[in-house]
Amino acid sequence: MPIEIKMPALSPTMEEGTLAKWLVKEGDKVKSGDLLAEIETDKATMEFEAIDEGTIGQILIAEGTDNVKVGTVIATINGDDEAAPAPKAEPTKAETAPAEAPKPAPIEAKPAPVAAAPVATGDRVNASPLARRIAAEKSIDLATLSGTGPNGRIVRADVEGAKGGAAPAAAAPVAAAAPAAAPVTAPKPVAVPDIPHEASKLSNVRKVIARRLTESKQTVPHIYLTVDIRLDALLKLRGDLNKALESRGVKLSVNDLIIKALATSLLQVPKCNVMFTPDQLISFSRSDISVAVSTPSGLITPIIVDAAGKGLAAISTEMKDLATRARDNKLKPEEYMGGTASLSNMGMYGIKQFEAVINPPQAMIMACGAGEKRPYIVDDALGVATVMSATGSFDHRAIDGADGAELMQAFKALVENPLGMLA
Repeated sequence: MPIEIKMPALSPTMEEGTLAKWLVKEGDKVKSGDLLAEIETDKATMEFEAIDEGTIGQILIAEGTDNVKVGTVIATINGDDEAAPAPKAEPTKAETAPAEAPKPAPIEAKPAPVAAAPVATGDRVNASPLARRIAAEKSIDLATLSGTGPNGRIVRADVEGAKGGAAPAAAAPVAAAAPAAAPVTAPKPVAVPDIPHEASKLSNVRKVIARRLTESKQTVPHIYLTVDIRLDALLKLRGDLNKALESRGVKLSVNDLIIKALATSLLQVPKCNVMFTPDQLISFSRSDISVAVSTPSGLITPIIVDAAGKGLAAISTEMKDLATRARDNKLKPEEYMGGTASLSNMGMYGIKQFEAVINPPQAMIMACGAGEKRPYIVDDALGVATVMSATGSFDHRAIDGADGAELMQAFKALVENPLGMLA
């Protein structure tokens, strides 16, 4: 009988997605590992691969369809011993919407399924060949994973999701224990004024940004602490390092040095490298910095893992790669989910000072403005210096004001005396 291809859970938080594009058509032969479709999740567009061999029988959900629930049957594959139906015209969205299509409808009426435990055949774990290869490369025991493929089969996304760093991995189950936010009354439709305009449908990314920021401001008591930081020493060090790194093709940005300074200060003030849950305070021994990157579809925060333990050249190279792939919607879930604290730098836009919204379940975010020439007391005399304003937003449930002030003091000291973070 035909094998059902279901909408996969491509990240731990994914409940539904947009079937952005089909890469195959009815009648095409596919084998395990072939790419079938591009699926837009709440943070990125990801490729979905086949785990079985055969011929594409029916495409039940048309490309461009929004809000397809995880577990919904989106297509079928016929085995080699089954007759494939003749290819037919591309289905329309109206014909294939999950609520109207005869096959997906009963599936959508059910809650989104939880990833099934891997099904074993005898002593053999049910996993795709590609998943087995990745698991072998990363020394991952397939028996410990749950599969999201058909019949609980372990696929690539399941194995890749298992490789996350220690801090993000610890964060996921604890965050799940937090109680749901108080229900919010659905907003009433807004009357659009009679002014020439263009309406654009909200992307999944924009919807998630709106939901998470609203939740953060409603449920997390923010406290804001601002310091002015002299940048002259950091700018000089950056210039010297860039001359030394020129032969290696590495060019450090001010942001690279700020990432390092924040990560190091979090280790110096571990009371701020924490996460709040209803009954626990989680303290991290490593500082993974989520760095805000603006993309065409919205803000995303790729993570520099163990930023305090990496050299500036490594941070710079990794940040450039993550930012490029973030703008191309090519990040993997483990590359933007987790982190112990965040950094948002708007200095390149000339913004002097701002207060950033905390990215739950993290407990702090550092907001950095532009470096600008200002009157400044230098060696007890009024002079001119390049000064940056930095504001830390802290979850007051987890971080006391005095502890936040100590972190801001440590961050300021490292930026003004940058050799200290290289020691």
